[in-house]
Amino acid sequence: MKYNQLGKTGVLISELCLGTMTFGGKGYWKAIGQLPEDEVTLLLKTAIDKGVNFFDTANAYSEGLAETLLGKGLKNLGISRQSVFIATKVRLRMGEGPNQVGLSKLHIQDSVEDSLRRLDLSHIDMLYIHGVDPVTPIEETMRGLEDVVRSGKVRYLGVSNHPAWMVMKANSLAGHMGWSKFVASQNFYSIASRDIEREIVPMALSEGISIMPWSPLAGGFLSGKYTRDIKTTGSSRRDNFDFPPINKDKAFDIIDIMAKIGEHHNTSVARVALAWTIGRPGVSSVIIGAKNQEQLLDNLACTQLELTADEVKELDTISALTPEYPGWMVDRQLTGRFPENK
Repeated sequence: MKYNQLGKTGVLISELCLGTMTFGGKGYWKAIGQLPEDEVTLLLKTAIDKGVNFFDTANAYSEGLAETLLGKGLKNLGISRQSVFIATKVRLRMGEGPNQVGLSKLHIQDSVEDSLRRLDLSHIDMLYIHGVDPVTPIEETMRGLEDVVRSGKVRYLGVSNHPAWMVMKANSLAGHMGWSKFVASQNFYSIASRDIEREIVPMALSEGISIMPWSPLAGGFLSGKYTRDIKTTGSSRRDNFDFPPINKDKAFDIIDIMAKIGEHHNTSVARVALAWTIGRPGVSSVIIGAKNQEQLLDNLACTQLELTADEVKELDTISALTPEYPGWMVDRQLTGRFPENK
């Protein structure tokens, strides 16, 4: 397991992060996973034994139950608090009240207190804002985040599911006010969906913000279970929860190439997909999830797979984004800018 720098901080995080969306199975999240405490504890032990020190959860996952199970699992294992890095999130609805949702100072403060209670921790290592809140001014959100950092209850800040311009606006404001900035951006990113390479990745590379891909297997579509001939397995998450959206015809083309590469390396399609994602510019840690130990071990083994330059090029080509403006114009106008390009 390799360890990468978190943004411009001095913190080192494992190149794979264990996500907790499969923990609990309460309410809306039941279709994704329903792991009870004993199985959660086993997955945590397996991940830690393989070198994972980064764990990602959210207050909304299973209506708070995922946080509770993560905290219990770490306590069951007797894990030193200083040996793990815990991230959670705030934004999604946590109750029926009008203020139990969003990114107001009120909801941020309430959510942090609730998350700490469920996790049974004294502080959160990184708090992500889980999505855009069109109601709350960004000034209030950033002040609310600064308040929980200054209180010592949160150490670092991250952003998830935001367009690049919003991240830049927020960090510019924070820099001007002397407040804490976002050091990580968690986004849907897989070889079947490279949309963030248009704006978010260039922004992150320029600003020194870590990219944390979620759903690198595209909701299980790149697990190796699906082919052009097998469009449903009856037991996969995708069969019950067809998310996130992808171009499935294009994904099947990508799977064909990954299957060939996997056969050459005597490894799974899932490992090829994960290895490709780990190697992308700006990526610090890839978030993986699992419903059982076997699945987790297979995913963790991707760190041992080294794709050749030719294999990466083949994968890059088959999964390339369709050119969009202004990207194609920028590329066109670069021609001749440097003498060697004439």
